Amino acid sequence: MTKPAETELYAPIKSWLEGLGYEVKAEIGAADVVALRAGDDVPVIVELKAGFSLTLLQQAVARQAISDLVYVAVPRWAGKAGWRSFKGNVGLCKRLGLGVVSVRLNDGFVQVHADPGPFQPRKSKVRKGRLLSEFARREGDPNIGGTNGKLVTAYRQDAEKLRAYLDASGPSRGADVAKATGVAKATNMMAINHYGWFERVSHGVYGLTQTGRDQT
Repeated sequence: MTKPAETELYAPIKSWLEGLGYEVKAEIGAADVVALRAGDDVPVIVELKAGFSLTLLQQAVARQAISDLVYVAVPRWAGKAGWRSFKGNVGLCKRLGLGVVSVRLNDGFVQVHADPGPFQPRKSKVRKGRLLSEFARREGDPNIGGTNGKLVTAYRQDAEKLRAYLDASGPSRGADVAKATGVAKATNMMAINHYGWFERVSHGVYGLTQTGRDQT
């Protein structure tokens, strides 16, 4: 499929802005599109690109030195994967104070996904709590930053303590394992058996599976 040219976006964007009462002109200074309403001195600036890129964002941010009303315009996405990528880029543009519009090239339909303006990020107390909890519980610094493979988490470190205790002591009551290892949720972790290391031997008593013993 041929990548659309930036020039294909201009006519739909111009028509959209004219419908909002703006006079529109292309290639004014460094800006792709500039629109003004009569009597107004705050221009709307639109940067056109065939797709999201760092260059597009850099250009749009540079235009914010001229106007607070800066949009980026790109062709409408295709498919679910395209939408996920587009949605992520819209979020980034919001953080930069940029507006976002998409253009459906087959009929020129223009959709506004975000208007320019200050961004106030919403903090997630739940996600912050999880991060701080993991930081506090994790022992040492067992991972290397940027690693894409398996990570050593606080949960795995706790599971390793349980596995080591059972390997040394044999099948034991969950309460005894918790007390000896300092892992308060020992019984629950062995019951869930996330790594396949544990098995219930009798009521409240857990031992190691062959997989667990092989970890030694």
